[in-house]
Order: sequence, then structure tokens, then C-alpha cells
Amino acid sequence: MNLEYSPADVDERQLARIKKLEDSTGIVAVQPAAKYAHLSGQQLDELQQAEHELGIVMLAC
Repeated sequence: MNLEYSPADVDERQLARIKKLEDSTGIVAVQPAAKYAHLSGQQLDELQQAEHELGIVMLAC
């Protein structure tokens, strides 16, 4: 699956909050073009467990 990301569409207040997080954590805020999947609680737990075990970040789309 090819996911494209673009800058998130935010207002000035949101932008200030995001910039603060970016500066303190090194993250970058993006808005994915694909919609996230709706996961059950159990599915989300399984996904997070796999992320922890594998040391990666997974996106469910």
C-alpha cells in the first residue's frame, strides 16, 4: 500500500501546539491521505503488542 502524507491543515493555535511538540520530541505532524481503519479494542491491543515486540510503528488503513 502506498500512503501519501501532506502537511496537516491546522489553525494558528493548533500549529503552535504542534511546533512545541516537534521541538521537544523531534516528531513531524502530517495528515495521511488514506483513512485509518476502525479497529476493535482487541485488534488495537494486538497491533500495539506487535509494534512493541517488533520495535516498529504500524498504520492500520
